Amino acid sequence: MKQTDISDPAYFHKVVDCQWACPAHTPVPEYIRLIAAGRFDDAYMINWKSNVFPGILGRTCDRPCEPACRRGRVEAGAPDGTAAAKAPEPVAICRLKRVAADHKADIRHRLPKRAARKNGKRIALIGAGPASLTVARDLVPLGYECVIYDGDTQAGGMIRSQIPKFRLPESVIDEEVGYILDLGAEFHGGTRIDSLKGLLQGNGSTYDAIFVGSGAPRGRDLDLPGRKEAAKNIHIGIDWLASVSFGHIDKIGKRVIVLGGGNTAMDCCRSSRRLGGEDVKVIVRSGFDEMKASPWEKEDAMHEGIPIINYHVPKAFIHEYGKLTGMLFEKVAAKHDEHGQRQLVPTGEPDVHFPCDDVLIAVGQQNAFPWIERDAGVEFDRHGMPILDKSTFQSTHPRVFFGGDSAFGPKNIIWAVAHGHEAAISIDAFCRDEDLTKRPPPLFNLLSQKMGIHEWSYDNDVTNDARFRVPLKDKVIALKNIKMEVELGFDAAQAYAEAQRCLNCDVQTVFAPKLCIECDACVDICPMDCITFTADGEEQDLRGRLNAPSRNPTQDLYVAGGLKTGRIMAKDEDVCLHCGLCAERCPTGAWDMQKFFFEPAQARDCHRHRPAAPRAALRDAAE
Repeated sequence: MKQTDISDPAYFHKVVDCQWACPAHTPVPEYIRLIAAGRFDDAYMINWKSNVFPGILGRTCDRPCEPACRRGRVEAGAPDGTAAAKAPEPVAICRLKRVAADHKADIRHRLPKRAARKNGKRIALIGAGPASLTVARDLVPLGYECVIYDGDTQAGGMIRSQIPKFRLPESVIDEEVGYILDLGAEFHGGTRIDSLKGLLQGNGSTYDAIFVGSGAPRGRDLDLPGRKEAAKNIHIGIDWLASVSFGHIDKIGKRVIVLGGGNTAMDCCRSSRRLGGEDVKVIVRSGFDEMKASPWEKEDAMHEGIPIINYHVPKAFIHEYGKLTGMLFEKVAAKHDEHGQRQLVPTGEPDVHFPCDDVLIAVGQQNAFPWIERDAGVEFDRHGMPILDKSTFQSTHPRVFFGGDSAFGPKNIIWAVAHGHEAAISIDAFCRDEDLTKRPPPLFNLLSQKMGIHEWSYDNDVTNDARFRVPLKDKVIALKNIKMEVELGFDAAQAYAEAQRCLNCDVQTVFAPKLCIECDACVDICPMDCITFTADGEEQDLRGRLNAPSRNPTQDLYVAGGLKTGRIMAKDEDVCLHCGLCAERCPTGAWDMQKFFFEPAQARDCHRHRPAAPRAALRDAAE
């Protein structure tokens, strides 16, 4: 089998599963260790550099890092009867991010300073959501004049208009959006852009590039019988949430049906409970497990007494003299054909009628670009999405770039941030007449953590604690006020305890074959049977011959040759605890625990001298 090239930063980056899964590649274990040490300011700044909105994302992120967390996989193999085996769960990465934001001091002196002078380039950003704000955050300190336009009077985009205040307080939005505007970004609130051609041709101001971060502002509707007649009490979910957010709506009927199974539907139903809805139901055409809403969003809704009714397809809005009185649904069941494709098939049971006073439609969102003329030079596909270079985010018009939901459809805030970073690199390269496809490399290093014979600079004692629960506001109190935050967040002691569950996956086990005497001491002491010395072979065969067979082909094997007996060392990265016992036990120092720090490049990194040594340093460490 091909030996592992640990000089390639992608290898050890992939081993840090949480950081690999994060679209913005936030150095998760690093900031968790800082939280455990009480260094909240430092933990916040690591987050701010990569994901821009630590306090916001610490409350609202879709958490792609957590399903990837190694802790969940390790606990799945815990002894029967233990708490971990009953409910294996990842580290509460997202809520620890919030801890850094909640417990930090004033960090404004650590933010970038306003550019001493402008570079003469002007960038228009359409929409003041997370993607545009990220682009501005990256480019303004470099001397770019970034002008942000939004139809709403306050910046934040969907962060402000679509996320209920009981999940995300206004003060947190004001603070973190304010950090960016205070860098010198120019915000024009209450200003709608009606013509891309007007921007491109000047309209009194010439822009060197235009970034479109206007989101997916149009909610999907349902064209069913009765829709027009009962329109007064049928609302599009994202529009209704925005009206609630800005104070235009402050009540709803007592009986409410929410259609849809995504996070927007969960926000709609929980908001309805706080605005007078006593009988609130979520009705979904798919199964419970197939719903797009995050598991914790569904749990929160059910905790507040909201039932989720699955496998019901809406057929009609029922009304009397133009007044909505209920909805009619067809019951279906999931059937799979011979190709494994799922279909919803009518059960043949009578249609089901649910009475209601209001209906909120939250069945999806779609992009809307009525302000982009179809002869402006930006081409669209048959679905109405812009045709983009997926690595540079440049459209078919060289001066126009997209990001966030505007680029590839609705996702979430952390994806918008990731898009913003990449688009900022592209805009910077475009304005300097450089090749947009030549992306700057990441910053990374690998440093030994050895402090003594049996001592490391990090805590490698693996705790057996199950995941700690975030405390909640009393439900009776929470449901009385739509602006009262439900989750209270971890205090410092709870945060420390949860941080101890992190396995420090960024502290890598680095093997030096030339030092190995093949005593198998590391094999004997490994608690997970991760390490095997064996004859070489093809990967599939090798995975089956390990001391503990490797069942996850998506995670690589660490393979090193050059041993005196001709055998190879094969280590399964999938369930390694990074406990360091192999390195402690090794009599020759062939194993070492080395912290790998990976930081994706941003626009600022295109303007500074970067040493060319890291790859050589990694290679030397391995040898």
